[in-house]
Amino acid sequence: MDGTSQTPEQEKLNALRQLLPEVFSEGKIDWEKLKATLGDTINFANERYVLNWAGKSDAFKVLQSPTTKTLAPAKDESVNFDETDNIFIEGENLEVLKVLQKSYFGKVKMIYIDPPYNTGNDSFIYPDKFSESKADYEKRVGDKDEDGYMTKDGMFKKNSKENGQYHSNWLNMMMPRLYLAKNLLRQDGVIFIHIDDNEVHNLRLLMNEICGEENFICQITNRSNPRGSQASKFFAIEHEYILVYCKNVNEFSLGGYEKSEEEKLEYNQTDNEGNKYRLLGLRQRGGAWKREDRPKLYYPIFVNPENGNVSLTKMLEYTVEVLPQRPTGEDSRWTWSKELLEKNKHLIIGKKINRQNSEQIEVYDIFRKDFLVREYGITLKKPRSIWDEKEVNNQNGRNTVKELFEGLDIFDFPKSVFLPKKAMSSIVDDEFIVVDFFSGSATTAHAVMALNKQDGGKRKYICVQLPELCDENSEAYKAGYKTIADISKERIRRAGTKIQAEIEEEKKKKAGQIDFDNQDNPKNDDLDIDLGFKVFKLEDSNFKQWQQIEGKDAKALAEQMKLFVDPVAENATVENIVFELLLKSGKDLNSRIEKTDSFYKINGAELILLLEIATQEIIETVIAEQPMKVIALDKLFKDNDQLKTNTVLQMRDAGIEFRTI
Repeated sequence: MDGTSQTPEQEKLNALRQLLPEVFSEGKIDWEKLKATLGDTINFANERYVLNWAGKSDAFKVLQSPTTKTLAPAKDESVNFDETDNIFIEGENLEVLKVLQKSYFGKVKMIYIDPPYNTGNDSFIYPDKFSESKADYEKRVGDKDEDGYMTKDGMFKKNSKENGQYHSNWLNMMMPRLYLAKNLLRQDGVIFIHIDDNEVHNLRLLMNEICGEENFICQITNRSNPRGSQASKFFAIEHEYILVYCKNVNEFSLGGYEKSEEEKLEYNQTDNEGNKYRLLGLRQRGGAWKREDRPKLYYPIFVNPENGNVSLTKMLEYTVEVLPQRPTGEDSRWTWSKELLEKNKHLIIGKKINRQNSEQIEVYDIFRKDFLVREYGITLKKPRSIWDEKEVNNQNGRNTVKELFEGLDIFDFPKSVFLPKKAMSSIVDDEFIVVDFFSGSATTAHAVMALNKQDGGKRKYICVQLPELCDENSEAYKAGYKTIADISKERIRRAGTKIQAEIEEEKKKKAGQIDFDNQDNPKNDDLDIDLGFKVFKLEDSNFKQWQQIEGKDAKALAEQMKLFVDPVAENATVENIVFELLLKSGKDLNSRIEKTDSFYKINGAELILLLEIATQEIIETVIAEQPMKVIALDKLFKDNDQLKTNTVLQMRDAGIEFRTI
């Protein structure tokens, strides 16, 4: 309620909305839809199946504009910085994703995110107006108070449902981030995205556009609130969703979960080698079972009645012809093609069944052997599309965080650690990178460490969180945590300490036990779990950025050029420059950095950085290392053009890529 009276125009719009709700889009009349609804012949401006919204073209510009930002290490906030492979990045995630593009392109196996749901009560960064420039955007997300913290008003805008571009604003926020995130995925990579009913329809269409509809894997229903939310108007909502998309469905494979002891009892047959298996019917018994549904999968299979072996051609021993037919006599179809059956005939068997046909002749059916243990290990059961275990309850997430923070209710709506653990457990591999660029309370980081402890895996995480200011009335702020990122980092520290204590306790128990069955799992012996993390912060470049001079002011241009005699920014440090050049050379944040007396070696001799001094002796030492590439600050050759010229020639003769900044 804003205290103003309702206008006649608003009354008419309300009446029209009651009569023709379909002609409204984001609270405004879509005139083309109105004309079409009233029977006018109209050619829609963009008549094709596509998701469009206000500001989409501008969102593409945001996506495509490069960044000059970099990541600066914060070793004092890290745990075991020099040894760990885990990474926590504090900064605006759109810019961070751009910074990571070169170093992590195609290297990430799994992305797991829980973005804003656009409920009408949440706030996030989105353009105020579509004309917002890159400079305006950077100023807005870089506004800081006197203590150096980003101001909430500068970063966030509340996207209320009364906003005329309510859905568009959310899509403008999500689209660039998801495009950049997809670039990080390996060809066999996968992304899990939490969402609820407010935007699930738009997110499906957006992800179809970004990843391709053919790469949709599943829309999981997650029973996150078994008691049901009483805040909803009509139904007590118990669920949310997790959308799953892969990068390339032809490269992607999903593992699954180990069968329970009860499920293993189904494998009640044993072959000559002692392998347990069960028989599954080869005839399609579910949907699309009719012959006309898949005509090519209707064909005869010939059975040798002496041993049950099968053939696709009728031969002397193979005398029984079996067609895919239902007990009612209707033609059905097989689940395997001829080619697949020919390739796997050793898994197929024909058997008599307790049924006779209309001529009172014994009937055969075709079965395939499904082994409990295959070449790659025990047969896993497929993940299900409904997650309703008691552990997925959001209350478990809240309890976990409260326990870590000694009873403080320090974070609103943290997800259960069980959720990312369950998602990661469905991946066949156990050594890969997980990225979460809406880190929140760092549930994903906690889950990676917990699952590695559970199964001895070597997964590592990259988590990104904006330093969003905590509300001054919150328990977190009163406990000394000024930002959400501060909570995230402390949660990882405490979770790591707790997991290490659990490992030590398990070792003590094991030391006092005798293993009569000799069933030790060597993979879980002497666990060496990476419980540390490197902290990086999104910062301005360590190098001065060229500012476009408006007009033809020669004096201003001359002053600007003077600044670039030394391109290094005044507040730059050598360590920060090392990490910036490392990233911009396509090396990842876990690269090995070795400092010598006069230069830095990256990953052995992949890259050498000359940042402090350059002499002929040093140049010769660098060349002797036989690096692939050398980067030097141009100011090191100031007043010594001969040394620079010789260096260029010597590097070229040695086959070394050389450049100066």
